Amino acid sequence: MTDPRNFRSPGLRPKPAPKSDADPERQIAFRFGISAESRAAAFLVAKGFRILARRWRSPVGEIDIVARRGPLLIFVEVKARHTLDDAAEAVTERQRGRIIAAAEAWLATYPDPSVQDMRFDAVLVAPSKMPRHIPGAFEA
Repeated sequence: MTDPRNFRSPGLRPKPAPKSDADPERQIAFRFGISAESRAAAFLVAKGFRILARRWRSPVGEIDIVARRGPLLIFVEVKARHTLDDAAEAVTERQRGRIIAAAEAWLATYPDPSVQDMRFDAVLVAPSKMPRHIPGAFEA
């Protein structure tokens, strides 16, 4: 008699092991993303913005960078790819919805009557290229 724990139905394969945080590919991607966010933040600072938060998380989503210049508050999505064109195409509709929801959570958490305007920007990052800042990349 066979042990039922060793029985596999024909045609069924065992589930692949989940990727762990120690997976070298994930570590490289994580570091690439952190580096891109640092480059984007430095680029925004050079343009006169003050960084209020990086990688701000709420239950409904994450905002890569929250920055301010005078009365303008911006919520920034950073996209890093091998080319700037690939990065430009990487912001999906679903991501936009999460960023908008997270921005609403930010505004509820940190109300500031001195903010007169806000927008959703993107900063595109590619190796060996200057970051590209796209003001008003999408609308809420």
